Amino acid sequence: MAFPRNSLRAFLQHAKTNLFKAIHEEHRINIVVGNESADLDSLTSSLLYAYVKSIAPPQNNFSPIYVPLLNLPTSGLRLRPEFASVCEHANIAVDRLITLDDLPSQSKSLRSVRWILVDHNKLLGDLGHQYSSRVQGVIDHHVEENAVPENTDPEPRVIEKCGSCTSLVVRQCKPAWDSISSSSLSTGAAHGQGEVAIDDSAVTQVWDVQVAKMALASILVDTANLTAPGKVEQVDRDSVDYLEARIQMSPKEARTWDRDRYYKEIDEAKRDISSLDLTEVLIKDYKGWTENGAKLGISSVVKPLNFLVQKAGEEKLPSFENQLQQFMDDRDLSVFAIMTTFTSPEGEFQRELLVQARSSASSSAVNFAEQGASDFQLEDVNIKGVSMQDKLGQLWRKVWLQRDVSKSRKQVAPLLRKAMTSPSD
Repeated sequence: MAFPRNSLRAFLQHAKTNLFKAIHEEHRINIVVGNESADLDSLTSSLLYAYVKSIAPPQNNFSPIYVPLLNLPTSGLRLRPEFASVCEHANIAVDRLITLDDLPSQSKSLRSVRWILVDHNKLLGDLGHQYSSRVQGVIDHHVEENAVPENTDPEPRVIEKCGSCTSLVVRQCKPAWDSISSSSLSTGAAHGQGEVAIDDSAVTQVWDVQVAKMALASILVDTANLTAPGKVEQVDRDSVDYLEARIQMSPKEARTWDRDRYYKEIDEAKRDISSLDLTEVLIKDYKGWTENGAKLGISSVVKPLNFLVQKAGEEKLPSFENQLQQFMDDRDLSVFAIMTTFTSPEGEFQRELLVQARSSASSSAVNFAEQGASDFQLEDVNIKGVSMQDKLGQLWRKVWLQRDVSKSRKQVAPLLRKAMTSPSD
């Protein structure tokens, strides 16, 4: 049975209850999970899809219950201050989000669960080891991994380039969202603590505004308010138009809505990493892969490299270079990359790329550098505190200014992975 129309907050309470039943009573559920970096796009796309589909599930599907899961432990929420800003607008508490800590231990498998991927199209890590064979749907904007079955009916199989995965989810959910907004009636349970106890149509508008603001956050951040070069597609523009129209349907919200101000608030929250130590900064938006038995990790950071070097010095840590090596050792990485994004003093959006490889993988790094020089318009750059090689010659390291700022991790990661699978000369 589908959920009645309700707020995001009430939906999350129901979802956590149903996850508990799936663990202990083997009730059937669908889990909607984002990628391992558990960034804002993974949060909003999983929450939006699970929310809408739980109210208006497809016919003949595995279960009418959809549970949004963040692919990180609860402790990782502290590293994402932007979540708090977005959740405040959506009237949900960050500590109510469902995380990996809510799942059973690896020794106990969820046998009555199907998985739907958003913001990635291959289930990796511990979840992948246990549940990759149970993936039954995907909505993603990364390079095709050919890991999801071709036929996922009645769930979607959408892998399409765009700025934000949430844009694709909005497009997928529009018919159902339109239907439930026009026909839903509020329930007594809707008027719990913090809900607005007014007439049914006004309550529905409040809920729609909360959902729309939640979904808008990641689209605006990922596309730099629809201005990011080479990233913005028509589906991003259409989704922003649709979500803003939802906000404009509320007379109160229509008077005060300011997209530019909202984008600035969320973007500034995402870029506030002053309270994090260097390792936490690198973990905050980290993804990993295994190629031919060798591990690759890439961290995306919203500050320039000299900020990271300075942070290591201010925290009286071992040198920045030693911290990078320790980060690699802790994760048994053969190749590690840091991609930075920042705005120059002149107001120009810029990217840097650091690649570090063990001597056993240096040929892979060289292959990447040769190809990436043209693909990403890499320009050698010297950063104070970052040498090109460690003292013992055991690590290969290179730093570039990436002139083609339209290319993000979605493009850099596949080339690095390909270089790691190519035969050495």
